[in-house]
Amino acid sequence: MAVDLSEYPLGLIEKALKACRKEVRGKLTMADILSRIESADGRPDKDEAWTIALASNDEFNTVVMTDEIQIALGAARPALSIGDKFGARLAFVSAYERLVTQARADIKPVNWHVSIGFDANRRIEAVNAAVQMQRIPQERGRLYLADLTHEPITDDGRALAGLITGTVVRPTAAVKEKLKGVKASMLEFRAASAEQKKAVRLKEEEAFAKRRAFLSQQVIDATSGVAHG
Repeated sequence: MAVDLSEYPLGLIEKALKACRKEVRGKLTMADILSRIESADGRPDKDEAWTIALASNDEFNTVVMTDEIQIALGAARPALSIGDKFGARLAFVSAYERLVTQARADIKPVNWHVSIGFDANRRIEAVNAAVQMQRIPQERGRLYLADLTHEPITDDGRALAGLITGTVVRPTAAVKEKLKGVKASMLEFRAASAEQKKAVRLKEEEAFAKRRAFLSQQVIDATSGVAHG
């Protein structure tokens, strides 16, 4: 039994054995320990996983999900695209349970990651909730929040960052026109087809990454200027 358990993280083993001492009556078996190791690995059950998957199907939501949820959602999308939530759930649960079983057999730790949505306020709320639920470490959560709320040096940069943070800053006329175009695109987005939505989301994530790089470069430039001064 000790040899079999040696493959698992010590912290999970300790939690499982503690639970066994409180709950198991009679002879302790390997199945008793393993069932509690699995329940403590941080992966949500199928019902909670489906709720998370449904939330992520709205591109305006920011959702913190596991690798297994993200992959299983792909199996459910065809049914979701035609409005068949019952069929989508069946496809999702089947794929999710298979993926979780395989991940646990491979002793793969759970991996939570942030899927960025378009609504600025929901982004910060989702990250804070994930930190409180200990799904992402506090340090990692602080980095996410810093990326989402860091203000650049210029007013135009602050206006662009407002798309992320929700902070309203008056931009120059040129940038104001660009922002109008972005807002119009977001309104049209809801009426787009599933394929168009996927393409727009990929483009938005790429643009978001570029904005992060832009803000970071401004901080580096500003810090460099102070150092040289």
